[in-house]
Amino acid sequence: MIEVYGMSSPNVQKVILMLEETGLPYTFTFVNVFTGEQFAPPFQALNPNTKVPVIVDSDGPGGKAFTLFESGAILMYLAEKAGRFWPADMRARHIVSQWLMVQMGGLGPMSGQYVHFMKFAPPGNDYGRSRYGTEVNRLFGVLEQRLGESTWIGGNEYGIADMAFWPWVRNPILAVPMDKHPTIARWNEAIAARPAAQRMQKWLDTVPRADFAKLQAENPDALDRYFGRGKFSKV
Repeated sequence: MIEVYGMSSPNVQKVILMLEETGLPYTFTFVNVFTGEQFAPPFQALNPNTKVPVIVDSDGPGGKAFTLFESGAILMYLAEKAGRFWPADMRARHIVSQWLMVQMGGLGPMSGQYVHFMKFAPPGNDYGRSRYGTEVNRLFGVLEQRLGESTWIGGNEYGIADMAFWPWVRNPILAVPMDKHPTIARWNEAIAARPAAQRMQKWLDTVPRADFAKLQAENPDALDRYFGRGKFSKV
């Protein structure tokens, strides 16, 4: 059994999508990162980087329990465990891996920063909004071009690169203009039609969402701690 620790974020969604695609049995433990549960010692013992998702596979390599964090690493692990969604051929496998890294090092963090400056930064941060918005739009252009050349992001077969990108592309805050990105729209609809993606959405509908106004009223330090700002800043 695989225990998933997480919340409703795109990085957790990609892991749930992969588990639904593979049929590997799993359970889910909600971690309320906005109230600081990720800083509690039991969670830090799982991930010293204090981020979600984390998985604990009770039947890991050698039949022993195995803990793993970072969503891209988790996708690769689950693909190897299930023997699916990551090609065995070395050339094809590394093409998938390179696109997975584009999501992990590009679209994911750039989108996260863009959302932060749109929703949480104080007035006077127009440069940050412009900087990250420009980079996100550039990366959507790269993805549009790639999907104009290939049915799936990693090649001819659906796989872990697609699962990594999809929750970010469908993020309503980013509001990707699908009319301007027809190949992304085609790809998005193809994934959304998959039964595993629909099961992932049903799971997502059950996950608690943060009420930021209520959180700020009840615990003024909560968001500052989460974002590492104010008295929690390390600079």
